[in-house]
Formats: sequence, C-alpha cells, structure tokens
Amino acid sequence: MTKRTIVSMPGDGIGATVLPEAIRVLDAVGFEADYVHADIGWEFWCKEGNPLPQRTIDLLEKHKLGLFGAITSKPKAEADAELDPALRDQGYVYYSPIVAMRQHFNLDICARPCQSFPGNPLNFIRRGADGGVEEPKVDVVVYRQNTEGLYGGVEWTNPPDQVYDALMTHPKFVKNFGSVPRADLAVSTRIFSRAATTRIMRAAFEHAQKFGYKSVTVCEKPNVIRETSGMMLAIGLEMQKEYPGIDLWNTNIDAQMMWLTKNPEDYGVIVAGNMFGDIISDGFAGLVGGLGFACSANIGEEVAVFEPTHGSAPKYADYETSIVNPIAMILSACMMLDHIGETEKATRIRQAIAEVVAEGEVRTYDMMKLRGSQQALEQGAASTTEMTDAIIAKLK
Repeated sequence: MTKRTIVSMPGDGIGATVLPEAIRVLDAVGFEADYVHADIGWEFWCKEGNPLPQRTIDLLEKHKLGLFGAITSKPKAEADAELDPALRDQGYVYYSPIVAMRQHFNLDICARPCQSFPGNPLNFIRRGADGGVEEPKVDVVVYRQNTEGLYGGVEWTNPPDQVYDALMTHPKFVKNFGSVPRADLAVSTRIFSRAATTRIMRAAFEHAQKFGYKSVTVCEKPNVIRETSGMMLAIGLEMQKEYPGIDLWNTNIDAQMMWLTKNPEDYGVIVAGNMFGDIISDGFAGLVGGLGFACSANIGEEVAVFEPTHGSAPKYADYETSIVNPIAMILSACMMLDHIGETEKATRIRQAIAEVVAEGEVRTYDMMKLRGSQQALEQGAASTTEMTDAIIAKLK
C-alpha cells in the first residue's frame, strides 16, 4: 500500500497540543504516513490578513487528507483590531478558515459520532421510574450539511441596492422591516440547494443501512422555516422509500434539544442543516462526555479533513503541562483511518480508549469533574501526554 501523506494543521491554542498526540497514537498502531505541516489560524490572519493561506490550500489539493486541530475566531471588531496595522483599511475581512476550507473543497458532508464509553463518569444519567439511576447507551451519529445554510456567508449589514430592492419584493419584509433604516439592517441568508441537501440525506441513510441503525431523524424546523427545512424533509420522505427497513423521523430542533435528555437511546442517525446540525451534535456530545470526546469528519468528493469539534481553548494552551483531553482528536484520527479503509487500526484505537476509560485509572481533569487549572494535576488528573501514553500502552 502506498504510504500516505497527511496535511497536519494544528491551528490555534490547544490544537497544537492535541494533534501531535493523535499522531503519536497513529504511529503506535502501525499506521505509516508522512505528515506535512500547514499554516492555518489566527496568527496568519493577524500578520497576513488570511487565516487560510493559499499554500495550505495547495497542500490539501495535492494530498487530499488533512488532520486539523482548532482555530480561534473572534467577532469582526476584534478581528479588525488585531490585524497588522500595515494591512488595515485594505479590504481584508476575517472569515473562519475552517468554514472557508469546507466551502473551497466542498466538504459538504460532516459526520459527528456521539457514542458513550462505558465507565465514563461524564456519561448522561437519569432517574428511572423506580427511583433508581439509569445510564442509557448513547449511539448517535449526526450528519450535518457543512457548506450551506446560515454558515454560507451570504450576509450584509446595510444591504446594497440590489439586495434591498429584492428583499422589498417580499410582503413580510415590507410589513416587518420596510420602515427600518437600511443602515440599521443586518441580513444573514439561509440557503439550501437541492443537490447538497440530497447528498447529506443520502449519506445519512447509507450510514444507517451500513451500520444497522433503525432510524434516520430529520432535525430541522419545517413548521416555521418552511422553504429550507421543508426541502430537507421532503427529500428525506422521498428517499426513505429506497430504504424500507429504516424509519424516517421528523423532529423540530427545539423539541429535540429537550428530548435528547429524555430518551437519547432512541435515536440513531440524525441529519440537519449547518446551524441545527452544529447545535444538536454539541447537545449529544454533552451526553457522552462533552467536547473532549467529540470528533468529526468533513468529507468532499476528493478531499477530507478530520477534526475535534472543541475550540482552541487558548487559556489552556500555555500551561507548562497540558491538561486537556486528547481523546476527541484521537477519535477524529480514527475517523480518518475508517475513511481510507484502515478500519482494523481504527477499531484497535477505539478499543484501547474504551479500556482506558472503563478502568478509570487515568482520567483527565474533565473526566474527574475538576476545574480546568494546573492544580488539577495535583488533584490526580492525568496530563494530556499521560492520557495518550495510557491509550498507547493498550495498543501494545
């Protein structure tokens, strides 16, 4: 088998901490690859006006596979203030590099597994009917449309003439916003295309069929957002005819956020647009240990990038001994292995993680429910490196 080259994008904050830990695990399981560093993140916005430099795009176009750590994103005013003074007032606008990457390579399918490990003290528990404590098994995979919707970037403050005139053709806009001064209007669009919506629905049904899930749930809001959510539901209803053994459920995002803590074990594959998929995947991640266990894949027709869903957590990045949980990043690397057909190695790593979690002898500060500080190590929490070492030990 040809040796792979993986584009390594640590990014900001703890991304530069956890990504090398995942590579250590990949090495330990016997996955042979070359890793080429690529620049991405806040540093490159500040000094170059571009958090996703063309040289990084070129590397991904060449090698097709990427492991990504985390990025720091800040609101417009803060981003402008931190830009190199020599670059200000030259038309540079900050835009999330991970969103830009998804759109450039059309990484339109985002998969986010949320699966509980037995023995994890952070797993969701509830009170049973008999007054006892229950710990339902959570095994959900969220399929999130990754390039459209509210994260599509089509938005304006003080919309230009053509946009404003078009909006004024809609009677509800005229009624509710027609008297608002144009300079006081901020408009963000939510655009779904039939092709991309069909692709994400197909990916959800295919995953359910391949891995034996009994249901696919469309988690949107078609009773209110009738055009976009309605399109996704309509496509799902039609497509379900091709998968007669899989039920199609329809839940509203607000109700689903309530139900996920009532009966999470009832759900299998969930599919949603960009914003609602982001929300519901974080909600289910909270049931299986939080963002320290939340992995994801961004998959296009040619390029795929794998990342934990946690942020850059800059307050932890400068600790003398890192305390952050590397498991989300390691699980993201497992998703990469699955994607390229190295399923045996991915399974071995997941089993090693499961054994470490079940034994409970090595736990990071979040697993011990401690405050995130250096003092957590003195209270018995494992460092980032110690957690990785424990996982590697189970691979040998």
